[in-house]
Formats: sequence, structure tokens, C-alpha cells
Amino acid sequence: MISGEFPHFSYNSAAALTHSPYNPHATQFSAPLRIIWVSCSRIESRYSYNKGMPCFRFSAWEKEEPRAKKSPSARSSSTTSTDRDVRRSGSDLSLNTSDISVESFGRSPFPSFWQRPNNLRIFTFQELRNATRNFSRSLMLGEGGFGCVYRGAIKSLEEPIKRIDVAVKQLGRKGLQGHKEWLTEVNVLGVVQHPNLVKLIGYCAEDDERGTQLLLVYEFMPNRSADDHLSPRSPKPLSWVMRLRIALDAARGLKYLHEESEFKIIFRDMKTSNILLDEHWNAKLSDFGLARLGPSEESSHVSTAVVGTIGYAAPEYIHTGRLTTKSDIWSYGVVLYELITGRRPMDRNRPRGEQNLLEWVKPFVSDVKKFPSIIDPRIEGNCSVKSVTKLAFVANRCLVRHPRSRPKMSEVVDMVQKILENVETGTLEVPRRISSEEERKKKGLDLKKRLADLKAGEVKWIMWTGWRAKLVKTH
Repeated sequence: MISGEFPHFSYNSAAALTHSPYNPHATQFSAPLRIIWVSCSRIESRYSYNKGMPCFRFSAWEKEEPRAKKSPSARSSSTTSTDRDVRRSGSDLSLNTSDISVESFGRSPFPSFWQRPNNLRIFTFQELRNATRNFSRSLMLGEGGFGCVYRGAIKSLEEPIKRIDVAVKQLGRKGLQGHKEWLTEVNVLGVVQHPNLVKLIGYCAEDDERGTQLLLVYEFMPNRSADDHLSPRSPKPLSWVMRLRIALDAARGLKYLHEESEFKIIFRDMKTSNILLDEHWNAKLSDFGLARLGPSEESSHVSTAVVGTIGYAAPEYIHTGRLTTKSDIWSYGVVLYELITGRRPMDRNRPRGEQNLLEWVKPFVSDVKKFPSIIDPRIEGNCSVKSVTKLAFVANRCLVRHPRSRPKMSEVVDMVQKILENVETGTLEVPRRISSEEERKKKGLDLKKRLADLKAGEVKWIMWTGWRAKLVKTH
């Protein structure tokens, strides 16, 4: 059996946590934890750029930053900002990211990106209106808390007579948080580029009679998201090999953000609905509105408000508000179990004991005979239990209780790549029907040994007992 370590805290949204991470003299919060929802509605359409379970924001974790001297271009990140600041002037949103005023959006998590050159195209609102046929509902790809995403066609700069398909995200007027996320995406995707990150082609920031129009233009991803194809409603489920390729591509994208880009970037919203698939089924990470710069060399973490998606956030991040690259690695481990099981991290439509994915798989992973039961039934018989076991081992490494004991993404890439190579070369064969009792026993012993490997070394998979999906608003 896999022994599960339990942390010295419990997560219960109906009551305050019993320790304040930012006040060593306080033993508990004086009032219940206030929960502010950031709407990320489920998108029922066939395509999504931001689909899945609700995002959340815990205002109690917002650590007050040191006050900075006010200047014409920057100000303290006071929480007294209002939408009035956002609507201040279209001149603050001139068509150059280096000119976008911090005062209009509040403090950016990527201040050092602002003056960096980028290859982003600048679109007028009329251009994007024409590209989407006046934002026709027939071209809508998805709708959520951020606004809407439309399919469009724009002229190619290389071949003006050629038109290329794009996805146009139009920001809804949801206040300061949405504007900050828009600005973060421009800052991040305008500078970082990688084959496993969705390409940002350009943006629009323009005033009209209705106010400030903020739009982003991405490369078009015709095969939608990994979440779409894992859904029971998907007409053709992803094969096991395709799931491994998605896992590898996503790992490569995170490896670039954490270890290879000039700035260490924490994605903070790793989930299957943010893994999009291009025409060749290559997986790319999308939606960088919650991304943050990683800690400096002098710091071990970034302290920030806790935002993300229920079921994916690392427990230490929920508990302390301390964000590191290892927070992304926890979320990646959850994604691996989604690929293995075909289930979502939190699913209220399932029986009570099966709603939390990680709680549900725990007894199966620790039992030799039950382990194959967690495999998505849509691919059962078309994959090697040995390869699934190995991927579960990687997931468990990512879900270790102590963040420092989790592997780096470069290590994860190596492990997943090896599994995929073995499957593609036929090293891991699909199990054949066992014809004799002796062969059955032998297969059982081999599987028992492989499952025992899951708890080797530092792999002490965390499943915190207090986790519940019930988030209760308090006043």
C-alpha cells in the first residue's frame, strides 16, 4: 500500500484556517475566510479557451505589498483601485504595450517586461470587428467570465492576399481583475515564445463610444482543448499514445516557463482546459492571465492572493499563499491523473465518494488488483497497464507533500518522454489475454512489483483529509 502523509492543516472553506501565515502573533482569523469568486463559467460550446471548473480567489491571502512612491507611471498596489481607474483614458491604452499605463490597471506582475520589444501586431477594433463578422455568434468559440472568444480571419503580413484563421478574445467589462489579466497576457506572450505555448499574434486596445475595447488575437487551435476530448461527450476519445503526447507537450511548455525562459514564470493555472491542440494535435499551454514572475534568487517564493481553479491548486499554496514553480508541478500531477482516468478533478455529478479525483484514485493506486480500475474505460484494453503505472508514478512524484521534494519540470519531461518512447517503439506491449493460472499469477506479481515502485524513494503521495469542494460564501 502507498502510505499517505497528511499535512498539519485542513482545508475547510466554511471556517477560517487556524493559523495566519502573515501574522505570527495571531492564532486564528477573527472572521471566517471571505471568498470572492472570479467567474470562469463552463463553456458548453464545442471549443474553449477558458473552460472548466470555477476559478476562485481568496482575498484573505492577499499580502499587502510595501508602499511605493507614487509616480506618473506607477503607484502602490493598494486595494482601493476601482473601475473608474480603468476607464480613465484611452490615451493610457495607446497602441503600444510599453505605453499602457500601470495606473490604469494597477500593479503588473511583470513590470520588467514592459519596455521589451515584441513582434505583436496592433489591430484596430474595426479590423477585428470585420475579421469576426461583427462578432457573429455563429463564429463564437467559447464564452466565460473573461468575455467571449470568436473565430476570425485576418490578412497575412507575409502574403497579403492570404488570410489566416485566428481566435479573437474580447474582454468583457468585468472590472480591474480582467484588465490586469489582459495586460499580463500581453506582457508574457508578447515576449516568451515556445512551440508548446499558444502564440499571441497581436492585440487591440482602443476607445470607442462604449468605452475601452481590449482584445487579444491568438493562433487558431482547431482541435480545441484536452478537456474537451476527455469529456464523456467527446465522440472519439483520445488514445493512450495521444494522452502521453499531450502530457509530454504540456511538460515541455512548463519546463520552458520554469527553467529556459529569461524570466522564471509561474503559470498558476495548469489544467486540461488550458491545454489546446493545434491542427497536428500538438499540445500548447494557453491563458496566461494568472501567470506570475517567479521568486528572485534571494527569495524562495512569491506571496500572492490565492487564485486558480478548484481541484488543481497545490495545498501549500492554498494554506500559505506562497507560490513557487512547484505549485505548477502539483497541478501537472493532477492533469496526469485526468489523462489516466478521463475524470475531472472535481465532479459534483458523481457519487459523493467519487467527486474528488485524487481522493477517489488513492485506494486503487495502493491496491494491485484494483489499480487497472482507474484507467479510463474508453481506452481500457488499448493501453499497457505497465505504461499507465509508470505515468501514475510520475504523477505521484508531482503530488509529493513537500514542494521541495517534487521534481523539476526537466526531470518530468525526461520521465514522460521515456514512457512515450517505450510505448511508440512497442517496448511496452498491450497485455494479451492470460491463458493459464500460472501466467495470471506471474502477471499479478509483476504488477504488484510495479505498484510497489510507486511508493519508492521520496514518493509519499499527499491526500489532505480536509479537502472538500464546498465553498461557502461568508459576509
